[in-house]
Amino acid sequence: MRLLISTCPPTDADRIADALLSKRLVACVSIVPGVRSKYWWQGELVTDDEVVLLIKTQDHLIDQVLAELKAVHPYQVPELLSLPVEKGNPDYLAWVADETRVRG
Repeated sequence: MRLLISTCPPTDADRIADALLSKRLVACVSIVPGVRSKYWWQGELVTDDEVVLLIKTQDHLIDQVLAELKAVHPYQVPELLSLPVEKGNPDYLAWVADETRVRG
């Protein structure tokens, strides 16, 4: 399992989550509100109100998740960081695997 982290404007969070979920690329997207990000963009220091997206998926789906995120994200260079999950509740890990498996 992988935990992916991204950020986006609050107004885009549900749309992005729904796009990933509808294709069964992810089992869950937790939307964490109230984040203020400060970063450099095109030579300017920028401050934005954002939400954090905690995205749960399987290792083999990371490239597909990244492609879909880039397609639906409003940012030119969306953040997507991948963290391996070394341990966790076995029932939860099984649920993530089941919800992201190919349906026939």
